[in-house]
Amino acid sequence: MLFQDSQEPDVSFSLDYDHDLDQEPAITRCSQGHRTTLSLRTQQGGSICLLCLSNLISNPRAPTLHVSYALSQLSNALSQPLFLNSLLSFHPHFLISPLLHALSSFDDDPIAQQLIDIISALCASASANATVTADFVSQVADKLSSGALAWSRRQLYMLHCLGVLLNCQIDDPCMHIRDKVALLSNLVAGLQLPSDEIRGEILFVLYKLSIHGYTPKDVLQAFCPNLLRLSLEALLKTQRDDVRLNGVAFLMLLVQIGLFGNGHGNEISSMSSDEADFLQTTVDGVDEPPLSVLFAEAIKGPLLSSDSQVQISTLDLIFHYLSCGDGSGKQIQILVEENIVDYVFEILRLSECKDPVVYSCLKVLNLFPSTEQAFRQRLIIGFPTLIPVLRYVAEVPFHPAQTHTLKLIHNCVSDCPGIASTSNIEELALILSRMLERHGDGEIGMIPETFLLVCSIFVVLLKFPSSQEAPNLVALLQQSLKHAVLACLAISEKDQGQLLHSLYLLKEAYSFSREEFSANKYSNSQLRTCIVDLCTSHVLPWFASAINEIDEETVLGVLETFHFILLQNPDTKAKELAKVLFLSSWFSFSFGCLGLFPTEKMKWRVYLMLSSLVDVLLGNQAGQPIRDATFFLPSDPIDLLFLLGQKNSQNLDLSSCQAAVLLLLHVSCLHDDWLADERSVLASLEQYILVNSGDFLSGGIDSLTLVPVLNLYGLCRGLAKVNNQVSLSLEAERIFFHILTESEWDLPSSMIHPVAVIWLFQQEKISKPLSCQLLKFCVRNCSDGNQIIIHEDNSHTIDVSVIAELVATANNNAAELLMCLLVRLAEKEAPNQDILAVVNLISTVINICPAASDQLCLHGIGNAILMVVNPNSSHSSSPELLVTILLLLFNILSTVHPETLSDGESWLALTTKVPCQFYCFKSSRFKEINRSFTSFVVDRLLNSCG
Repeated sequence: MLFQDSQEPDVSFSLDYDHDLDQEPAITRCSQGHRTTLSLRTQQGGSICLLCLSNLISNPRAPTLHVSYALSQLSNALSQPLFLNSLLSFHPHFLISPLLHALSSFDDDPIAQQLIDIISALCASASANATVTADFVSQVADKLSSGALAWSRRQLYMLHCLGVLLNCQIDDPCMHIRDKVALLSNLVAGLQLPSDEIRGEILFVLYKLSIHGYTPKDVLQAFCPNLLRLSLEALLKTQRDDVRLNGVAFLMLLVQIGLFGNGHGNEISSMSSDEADFLQTTVDGVDEPPLSVLFAEAIKGPLLSSDSQVQISTLDLIFHYLSCGDGSGKQIQILVEENIVDYVFEILRLSECKDPVVYSCLKVLNLFPSTEQAFRQRLIIGFPTLIPVLRYVAEVPFHPAQTHTLKLIHNCVSDCPGIASTSNIEELALILSRMLERHGDGEIGMIPETFLLVCSIFVVLLKFPSSQEAPNLVALLQQSLKHAVLACLAISEKDQGQLLHSLYLLKEAYSFSREEFSANKYSNSQLRTCIVDLCTSHVLPWFASAINEIDEETVLGVLETFHFILLQNPDTKAKELAKVLFLSSWFSFSFGCLGLFPTEKMKWRVYLMLSSLVDVLLGNQAGQPIRDATFFLPSDPIDLLFLLGQKNSQNLDLSSCQAAVLLLLHVSCLHDDWLADERSVLASLEQYILVNSGDFLSGGIDSLTLVPVLNLYGLCRGLAKVNNQVSLSLEAERIFFHILTESEWDLPSSMIHPVAVIWLFQQEKISKPLSCQLLKFCVRNCSDGNQIIIHEDNSHTIDVSVIAELVATANNNAAELLMCLLVRLAEKEAPNQDILAVVNLISTVINICPAASDQLCLHGIGNAILMVVNPNSSHSSSPELLVTILLLLFNILSTVHPETLSDGESWLALTTKVPCQFYCFKSSRFKEINRSFTSFVVDRLLNSCG
């Protein structure tokens, strides 16, 4: 050991410096005459006698100043490779006992710290020779196991030394402890001492022993629940953060290996049921709280610590306590009743949204069941704290606390609808919208669970009464829907579940936009427009192209969304969606879905949606027959045709199915969306007419059945004529015509395909019923402008313009039927209003399509008008009718080709009879009209003859 001459201690050992400085000094014996092998050279040229050093530090009566100085010199020498290598090579174990003896001999903190530092340095330097550390561990453990030192300062030093040794980076330092049970027993007993330092050291040693596997579960379990109780009491009583860290770490290990639950179970297993209910245990006549209550009390101090690491460790302890199977319902209830939730919320509030405190708090809060009433009350109180936390975690991609925060907020808003103010709703909507926007733009990702929670929270917010008062909510929702749906469509191949959540949000948003008492009606209308546009412009095209790659659940989700919007009829947006679906051949597409997924669930969804489409198109719950027969309807269109061709024989179920089949074929064919080829449809329809002819001929067909039959039969026959095909059954045609003649039906209010209408007006055998239908149309068109509607799409609507085209075309009997109708009305002295309606219709037809004048003249409109204005007729006395006829004649003569009037006898007669009728009226206005008309007619007739 190296000492300066002035500082040489008064002990019997010396260092030799008597040598030539140019020569390496030779090691000589120390002043005590110890052998030279025990003297190790230092880098400064001196030497340390290990035996002298050992004698000095092992002497309890040695002056502490000398001991401290000797230890400092040894510490300096150990930092020198020459000395350290010599010591470890020749005398590795020589100083172990003296150092430990000194540690147990001096009640001096600096000396103890020096000794522990030297022991630590030796163990760290002797990593290649693990026996040094093993020897230290063994001897320290023996001293602690014996209990010879009682519990003193020197015992504290020894505990700290063991903790340092156990903390060395070597393999299994605990295997060298000989009396394990005695050591553990002594440590557990030491936890009862009223010293924070000792309890802290014991907890650290226990933690290290446990983490190294020295104390397996069965050994520790033998000391439970006493070990648990003492550890918790130590944590409860201490005010030192280092002790708290050790206690929390040790308790964490006990929880993770399941000893906390076992200890609690052992403690209450001997209790009666009444005692257990009161959660009281009596030990030696002293009332002690159960471990669950003690645990709750013990963690309050660490939770209030100013050290964030203590707080985080305590929160992690609570998390493992509740999640590792030890957290029973009663224990959770105790934590809530002991206000632990309030402590956690307070930490969260003061955290300033800093990680990892935020994550630890939220992780713990999510383990409390939302069904617990006491927890729900505290969660509601903490709700304002969660919003700024969500704002922070939402900006960090894949932040682990995103899902936890969203779960808590979802529980809050779900359990207490009135918790969120209008400003809270808008702030949450803004955060959620931003999350979806960044997710949709690909700026940040979002795990499926997070996406689900975002959509779910949005849905709950929309159901709040105060949400209708949030002025910016609709705009945020509109943007959120776009980002959510488009993002889900982009990743649909990887995760179709997210699409279902976005569609659920879309559906609820549509419902929200239809709120009757909303103050934002214009914004809500824009929202509905946005939703329908998303469905038609994005979801529908994707759905049609990806139908073979998506699963049944996703198909059902899309169908359900479309169906929900259709159910909002008579909403105009529902009609817009229906129109796009019809143009997309939705009927055949729906049966394609049934072919891919032939399940009952799919069948019900398809048929119910088709029935709603029919409702939108035809109105008045016209799709009800489909809903009534859904249970019996097959999934294959070919089977539908087979079902149609059966004789119902008063079978109500079969009749219901046939009505549904006719309605499906009727509506689908209106949009040229054939479920089967037209020849097959015509064959089944003719079979239906033939096998059920008895019922039809006896008047057993209602108008709801007749209209689909009329449209389908006329359409199939019209297409067959265009394709030069021959009808398969003349008998079916005869029965069909008989039905039209004898049955009550209403063409003006029916939906008929244009091809079917043309074919009908080409059939002379049904001229009489068609004339009656034309009269109905004339009367309704004259009174309120009603029309024969075929398609919701105006380009396929049969109104006056369609009638005009029929009259102007020579390939049908429309012009002849109109003339026959006018003659028949004149002959039967029909009411003036009926004749006036027909004349007005003819005038409108000519105004729309001037070429119709030629067809009307060819079919004798002049003679028909002569019959109306016949002086013997009651109609000739009606000024209104005469003026209308006069205007009609002006129109005809203005538009007809001159060669059509070559046979002008009837027109000459009109020039005499009509003026005669006007002379009956004394009004100068009528006389002026008459003179103008006579001059115009004579001029037109002369031009046609010239």
